[in-house]
Amino acid sequence: MRTIPITVLLLLLVLSAPPAAVALTADGLALLAFKSAVTDDPQSVLARWSETDADPCRWRGVTCANISSQTEPRVVGVAVAGKNVSGYIPSELGSLLFLRRLNLHDNRLTGAIPAALSNASSLHSLFLYNNALSGNIPAAALCDLPRLQNLDVSRNALSGELPLDLRNCRSLQRLVLSGNGFSGEVPAGIWPELSGLEQLDLSSNEFNGSIPPDLGQLPRLSGTLNVSHNRFSGVVPPELGRLPATVTLDLRFNNLSGAIPQTGSLATQGPTAFLHNPALCGFPLQVACRAVPPPTQSPPPLNATPSSATASSVFPDGQQHRSIKTSLIALIAVADAAGVALVGIILVYVYWKVKDSREGRRAIAQDDDDDRNRGRPCGCCIWGRRGRGGVEESDCSSDEEEEEGRKYSSGGGDGELVAIDRGFRMELDELLRSSAYVLGKGGKGIVYKVVVGNGSTPVAVRRLGGGGAEKRKEFRAEARAMGRVRHPNVVRLRAYYWSPDEKLVVTDFVGNGNLATALRGRTGEAVLSWSARLKIAKGVARGLAYLHECDPRRRFVHGEVKPSNILLDADFSPRVADFGLVRLLAIAGCAPDGTLYPTAPPPSSGSLLGGAIPYTKPPAQAQASGYRAPEARVPGARPAQKWDVFSFGVILLELLTRRGPADYASPSTSASFSGPSATTTDRSGSGEHGAVPEVVRWVRRGFEEDARPVAEMVDPALMREAPATLPKKELVAAFHVALACTELDPEQRPKMKTVADSLDKIG
Repeated sequence: MRTIPITVLLLLLVLSAPPAAVALTADGLALLAFKSAVTDDPQSVLARWSETDADPCRWRGVTCANISSQTEPRVVGVAVAGKNVSGYIPSELGSLLFLRRLNLHDNRLTGAIPAALSNASSLHSLFLYNNALSGNIPAAALCDLPRLQNLDVSRNALSGELPLDLRNCRSLQRLVLSGNGFSGEVPAGIWPELSGLEQLDLSSNEFNGSIPPDLGQLPRLSGTLNVSHNRFSGVVPPELGRLPATVTLDLRFNNLSGAIPQTGSLATQGPTAFLHNPALCGFPLQVACRAVPPPTQSPPPLNATPSSATASSVFPDGQQHRSIKTSLIALIAVADAAGVALVGIILVYVYWKVKDSREGRRAIAQDDDDDRNRGRPCGCCIWGRRGRGGVEESDCSSDEEEEEGRKYSSGGGDGELVAIDRGFRMELDELLRSSAYVLGKGGKGIVYKVVVGNGSTPVAVRRLGGGGAEKRKEFRAEARAMGRVRHPNVVRLRAYYWSPDEKLVVTDFVGNGNLATALRGRTGEAVLSWSARLKIAKGVARGLAYLHECDPRRRFVHGEVKPSNILLDADFSPRVADFGLVRLLAIAGCAPDGTLYPTAPPPSSGSLLGGAIPYTKPPAQAQASGYRAPEARVPGARPAQKWDVFSFGVILLELLTRRGPADYASPSTSASFSGPSATTTDRSGSGEHGAVPEVVRWVRRGFEEDARPVAEMVDPALMREAPATLPKKELVAAFHVALACTELDPEQRPKMKTVADSLDKIG
């Protein structure tokens, strides 16, 4: 009988042995407890969570990080959101000691929020909204988390009173409890302890009692303070006026009463902040606060004198009867006066409603429009209140402001709010509240900031003007064409509002300022590194190239490319703004500087969206921009894409040198250069056809005539930042791209697609 070698036997034993039961890390075992708690996983999100893996770091929805070089990777994030999973949240998730973010929103999870989550001491974000969780909120446990910043448990089935232990969540920045069944009074004394709170939403619950006055002691609050759809009663606390001016209140659908205080930020709220509180009165509501009516009974008389027999048959004291009769007459007179006043108010209200309805339906002739609106600025604010710093936001008269307010509150007559992006949701009342967020008033109307949704999605609302009542189809067509432009480096149009006397556009809000501010800084010092400047240049080039190439049927032209129209997000990624606004302003009957055009003849069929030339010649100051191409300053010139190429070249030179179009080094270096089609110009760079900005002449002279080193032309702040490591080859390549873009002959300038490709090769 043949014997089997011992090595073969050992190999067979190893191959047939079961896998080691301790292969998975402790973090992985805690996550498997969550998988066991899930009763339904329709999208098989957790199907590959297996105990045979060495660690969970490759599981779907799991994020790991190396806490230290001596330890294995630990779980720092769990995201199983929007997967429609059913089950409950197990307490074992609290054993993930380094878990920072737990994201389980938009599922069908039930049961209570486990207090054991407080054992995950690194947790700073807990998103459980839009589930079916029940029970109380374990504030005593969750507030033991030292780093908890975001707590969103909205749209669940939680109940009970708001616990006082919330005051211990001192690191909290977002607290969203809306859409639950919380009840009772909101306790005072919590909010002064939460000084870092930036968002608070208590809406759509069953809270009662009065609104705590110390809600006004939230200095960092922003967005919307939402306490709507509850059962709050009593007065509006005047202390809410201490909130920052950028905060919008939402007190709708409560039982508040009394006069609305006109203190601080309360005085800047729109009427929709207070709607559906029947006993509220005062500005901005159209409900007057009346005096308290006289008592229904008169005080008893002090003296008695004889009276008639009829009177003495009822009252033994005739003087008492005479006194009561006088009081009744006075009471009847007061009641009659009050009735007449009430009828008068109703008649005035009906008159204005009928008048507004007729004006909304009437087609107003253009000549009448011009006569009525001549001299009235196109950038009036909606409510005509004073903005931050006491600056007047409107030049309209008070009567016109009140009339516009009624039109908005009634839905705008024949107006329509059209969302171009299907995923975008905004109600008209949110536009009404936009006056509390005035960002600025410039040549293209007033710009407001509006926070929509749960307070995390801000948008910018720009008011264009009130003319062009008969050009509804034209405005709609241009706005829809703008809405089709979708690129990461172009500010996106989300919606527009049209009515015979109002035009608004809603775009993305980009909150890190513009390139003009970032390049020069608030104190005049450069704040951008070379890598940031190159990133901005590449992004702007891609955005403009997309505008030029996105629609083969129409040759889009921006026409107003300049640093103030290049917005920056938090990562300094650029977004080209104001595309198409000049065209919409022309339709609305406004010039780019906010004044009315005398006339607005219909455009030709070949007019360009976003073309810099409106229906009539814009004011001289609008054409004096140093970023415009020389040929763009010729009256009657047809907009061309090479205009944008020249403007981009000037911006690129400004990124490299930090010199504006009219800046120059010295008289000796500011002389005009002689090129193929150059003409002598003054130092402003705004002379005849062929004029170029000073920075273009100065750089071109340095390269072609003086042969100066690049280090003498580049921004000195960059040289101070990293003189030894600054990439000279990248700088030279960027200078050559800018000079090619600023050729005087438009035919010699490259296309923006070529410019973008050239910049992408740098670095």
